[in-house]
Amino acid sequence: MDHDAAIVFAEQWVRDWNAHDIDALLTHFTDDIVFTSPVAVRLFGGDGVIRGKEALRKYWAEGVRLIPDLRFEVLAVYAGISTLVINYRNQAGGVVCEVLTFDGPLVREGHGTYLAQAPTGLEDHD
Repeated sequence: MDHDAAIVFAEQWVRDWNAHDIDALLTHFTDDIVFTSPVAVRLFGGDGVIRGKEALRKYWAEGVRLIPDLRFEVLAVYAGISTLVINYRNQAGGVVCEVLTFDGPLVREGHGTYLAQAPTGLEDHD
C-alpha cells in the first residue's frame, strides 16, 4: 500500500467511525474478515476473534451502543506491504493501533491493539 492510499483510507476510516456509520466502514472489509480485539473478549467473552462481516457488524454496533460518544483522532498512519496501521486516540484518551491486512482493495484481517504501558523514556545507567 502506498502512502497516499494509506492516508486516504485512514481519513475515510476516521470519518466513518466518528459518524458511527458502520455500513460505510464495512464496505472496506471482505465478507470473510477475521478481526481480533481484547475489547471483544470483554463484550462477548470467548477468544476475541470475530469471524465474518456480519459478526463484525454486531461487534461494532454493540460498541457504538455502549459508547455513544465514541470518537477517534488519528495520530499516525503507517503503510507496509498490504498492511496499514492506524494509530489513534479514542474518546477516553486511550491510544490504540488498528492493524489492517489487505487482499487487494479490501481488508481481510484486522487487529485492535491497545497500549500495554506508556513509554517511560530511556534512563541513564552509569
